[in-house]
Amino acid sequence: MPVNLGQVFPDFDCVTTQGNFKLLSYLAGSWGILFSHPADFTPVCTTELGMAAAMKPEFDKRQVKMLGLSIDSVKSHNDWMKDIQSYSKLEGAFPYPIIAGDRKLALDLGMLDPDELDATGMPLTARCVFIIGPDQKLKLSLLYPATTGRNFNEIIRVIDSLQLTANKKVATPANWKSGEKCMVIPSLSDAQAKDLFPKGFETTQVPSGKCYIRLTPDPSQ
Repeated sequence: MPVNLGQVFPDFDCVTTQGNFKLLSYLAGSWGILFSHPADFTPVCTTELGMAAAMKPEFDKRQVKMLGLSIDSVKSHNDWMKDIQSYSKLEGAFPYPIIAGDRKLALDLGMLDPDELDATGMPLTARCVFIIGPDQKLKLSLLYPATTGRNFNEIIRVIDSLQLTANKKVATPANWKSGEKCMVIPSLSDAQAKDLFPKGFETTQVPSGKCYIRLTPDPSQ
């Protein structure tokens, strides 16, 4: 069955473009992102892997290890990487490993898109994003259809929120970006919030009269 939020992410053998290893050993207690692709030498995937490679410094800044996955061979991945680097104007070694996956792994992780089929009529791998925390538990999953490319700026934004809220008793509102005001979580009393947030907080007045919307400056700043 697919892994659910809060569960330890399944460990598996990774045969990749940068050697072979166990997934959780590779992550070694760091944050990690695993993103899957329907197939090598496909147009949307080429743009995505190139964008992810270009944004690797942003993932590094957040200490997030990156892994791609596609149901093709390592040789195919290595050949495809030349196209990716050419299209995205990337130089040097490709900056993260790509796993040579198989259909069983895609099925185990709930990564198949029943509406998009390959030439043999088999479902393609969907565009999944799994973010794994240092405790090896799944912190976030996103599932895009094979026809829709991912927004990696949004993925970075989500990681900023996950890392902030893992350590501070705040939540992040809609469209939040790092540095903007956060929301005090409802389980904290006003007295507790005053102790935890020396910069204070403001309470938004709403028609219900309930004081549940409390904004505080980003405590990581």
